[in-house]
Amino acid sequence: MTICDAVKYVGVDDHDIDLFEGQFEVPGGMAYNSYVILDDKVCVMDSVDANFGGQWLGNIDALLGGRKPDYLVVQHMEMDHSANVMAFAEKYPGAKIVASKVAFSMMKNMFGTDFADRQLVVSDGSVLDLGARKLSFISAPNVHWPEVVMTYDAEDKILFSADAFGKFGALDYDDPEGWDCEARRYYFGIVGKFGSAVQTLLKKVAALDVKTICPLHGPVLEGDLSHYIGLYDIWSSYGVESEGVALAYTSVYGHTREAAQKLAEILKEKGCPKVAVFDLAREDIYECVEDAFRYGKLVLASTTYCGGVFPAMREFIQHLVERNYQKRKVAFVENSSWNPAAAKTMAALLEPCKDITFAQTKVSIKISMKDADFDALEKLAGELLG
Repeated sequence: MTICDAVKYVGVDDHDIDLFEGQFEVPGGMAYNSYVILDDKVCVMDSVDANFGGQWLGNIDALLGGRKPDYLVVQHMEMDHSANVMAFAEKYPGAKIVASKVAFSMMKNMFGTDFADRQLVVSDGSVLDLGARKLSFISAPNVHWPEVVMTYDAEDKILFSADAFGKFGALDYDDPEGWDCEARRYYFGIVGKFGSAVQTLLKKVAALDVKTICPLHGPVLEGDLSHYIGLYDIWSSYGVESEGVALAYTSVYGHTREAAQKLAEILKEKGCPKVAVFDLAREDIYECVEDAFRYGKLVLASTTYCGGVFPAMREFIQHLVERNYQKRKVAFVENSSWNPAAAKTMAALLEPCKDITFAQTKVSIKISMKDADFDALEKLAGELLG
């Protein structure tokens, strides 16, 4: 793949992976992106996952046709990008390794060496002269690891963005939902906790003339970049992307599910533009997390369980808290056979979250739905849409 005359793609697609980072379902596979910049000096941008070292080095050899790389830039030390740094260093002993100070410390832990005799430490504002191209480095700590640097090629107006602006899916996977959906799930699953760090990065990027974004996962982004940058701004500031209600439920014998589905029906009848309903015990938890952040209102409906809340609901709320869930309105629907405790437990679990408004209407069902419960759901829907 050619990004431009001087920048070529040498990454790989992974179709064998079932869980990315041991937890995220990736039915479309995964891309591990790496790029080569051809100038007076040759610069390779990042390596790939351990399972693809031979293929990656072969891609570099085939592209260079006998030339040798002068530099390997390591923007991010997560193992799906750094696993083959040592293999590269051994194959090309004349090449320098370019990374942040923190990254070299990680290399020492990972490889037993920090390449002291050939390391080039870069930080915010550092410049690497390749000839016609002067690469400038942008420190991006906690997007999403502390060692991250990104790289800007002013000649070709390319931002090499490390894990930022990445998405799930191999490059040859024709994603029917386009970029947004899997990029959102990727962002909130992996980067979501670090919104303030992303906001700091976006301010730095705003000062650059960027025409192309080359991330370490997912497609190269070209053309009108305002859509992608705009979404990253919304996501990292915890703003509301879409008007609507996310409705997450757990149900043992179907009665809480009935209540959730009825509430969704009422909301739609009242004109709610979107109601995203999900069964936490059966659906991809990270799909549920992304919808909780996408919409401005969230309904949590759960059975009382062991004097608290159903395990899948507890796990879901913990995912939200870990990712700095905030600036939302949250409502509760609980069910119990004798002593209702789910709503109180859910509210307590959400206490660490900032700027959360709880709905005044709480629906508390005793085993099965009754007329008063239907009335309470009507009232709750009105409050959510009021």
